[in-house]
Amino acid sequence: MAKDDPKTLVSTDWLAAHLDDPDLRILDASYYLADAGRDARAEYAAGHIPGARFFDIDEIADARSALPHMAAPAEKFMSRMRALGVGDGHQIVVYDGAGLFSAARVWWNFRLMGKTDIAVLDGGFPKWTSEGRPVEDMAPIIRDRHMTVQRQAHLVKDVTQVAAASKLGDWQIVDARSPARFRGDAPEPRAGLRAGHIPGAKNVHYATLLNADGTLKDPDALRQIFAAADVDVGRRTITTCGSGVTAAIVMLALTRLGNADVSLYDGSWTEWGQFEQLQVAKG
Repeated sequence: MAKDDPKTLVSTDWLAAHLDDPDLRILDASYYLADAGRDARAEYAAGHIPGARFFDIDEIADARSALPHMAAPAEKFMSRMRALGVGDGHQIVVYDGAGLFSAARVWWNFRLMGKTDIAVLDGGFPKWTSEGRPVEDMAPIIRDRHMTVQRQAHLVKDVTQVAAASKLGDWQIVDARSPARFRGDAPEPRAGLRAGHIPGAKNVHYATLLNADGTLKDPDALRQIFAAADVDVGRRTITTCGSGVTAAIVMLALTRLGNADVSLYDGSWTEWGQFEQLQVAKG
């Protein structure tokens, strides 16, 4: 796969070269766990890539669900994107302030809505700023743009589907959490959740897929990491994590390796870990 692919991942060089394209839309999808002590919206207001709009993962979500930032219904997604001036015919680049953390979740979210002209910025805002590239603190001028969506149901799995996959083994399940959380040795950051993993799941910690500068590792390195975890990169796969954010990084990596049959378990461990009737494996 080419290094710069407007449907998966683009470099800071690519974005800099296309920054003035009239149909380019940039989204800042920064999101941090509470213990990070960072305010994504305040950081966006203080400085962002020129023209970027802020995509609030917790707000552009399904308000009817008790689970955190579950994918929004199509109507809500469309109206929020219209308010951001993002619509049909746009090439979207999404980045985050961690390097590569929450941006992949928004990449998946757009694909779920049938929009494939979206790429994650490799290395994100830290790489962009470290290279001395332009940053602004002004809000972009928003022009309404209609968006047509066609929800791609096969890109998301619910708890019933994941339970069936765990039992039947007809999908491979890959968990992006840290090895200690996967084994059940470390407590979950969210209160009230059991420790451990979905029976039959394999563990590929999302951080192992990234270089020190927050960029995604090259295809050969990714293949080696998946092979070491006994993950078949060509097999249909469900990715999962704590709350459906870093699972999208594993999905992005598998997609870069040519696997077109990857689905994300949106509820992830926040859902699985709270139901006593679901089995939990340890070790």
